[in-house]
Amino acid sequence: MDLLRHGHEISVTDATRRGVAGIVHDAEQGTELIVTRRREPVAAVVAYERLTELEQAEADLRDLALVLTRAATDSGRRTSLDDVLAAFGYSRATLELPED
Repeated sequence: MDLLRHGHEISVTDATRRGVAGIVHDAEQGTELIVTRRREPVAAVVAYERLTELEQAEADLRDLALVLTRAATDSGRRTSLDDVLAAFGYSRATLELPED
């Protein structure tokens, strides 16, 4: 992930020294911070706008995966509504009957 490769690393200790205001200021300016503990990433601080971009990209990728899966597995066979209703013991006429 680009964020993990190019984000500025900061230890939890240094983040504590900088304080929330300093870290938020960096994020607002576009600096993506990777907070580490014992040199292992434990958190990321990014601007809210960047977070929404990442969430949109995730949703787009999920949609793309669904479309590709459907395209790869589509046999072209379609089932009519009437066939589905009949499989469950109904018809369009029975659905239109008023409930008592």
